[in-house]
Amino acid sequence: MSRPEPQRDAVAHPLLEAVRPLVDAVGGELLDPAVAAPGDVVLRWEGEEVLAVRLPGLGDDSLDRLVEGLERVHGPLGALDRRTKQDLVRQLEARGAFTVRHGVETVAAALGVSRFTVYNYLRHVNEQRAKER
Repeated sequence: MSRPEPQRDAVAHPLLEAVRPLVDAVGGELLDPAVAAPGDVVLRWEGEEVLAVRLPGLGDDSLDRLVEGLERVHGPLGALDRRTKQDLVRQLEARGAFTVRHGVETVAAALGVSRFTVYNYLRHVNEQRAKER
């Protein structure tokens, strides 16, 4: 059940208007901070709690939405160079794309590579992370 969107007086707060497109793009929900649950993100403006954002759990449809968002930014993902594809795999891994069922297969199909290649990209990401420590 959707809760009413947070409002301040009769005019929407500028922070609400600023984050609404992002929250809509990721399938999140805007809430009044008074009803925020522990997993919600409460946003403050000049020390005042203005709104809360409830992000969706990453499911198959969310992964598809992430891939579609990347395609809007980069164009056809299969046409990208290897380094860019590795970077996208890093971004998707950080967002939990590979924790969902068939995540590797979905990403591989979107990038126009094999599952084996995605696993190699993930190994590369983990090696880079280890070097940074």
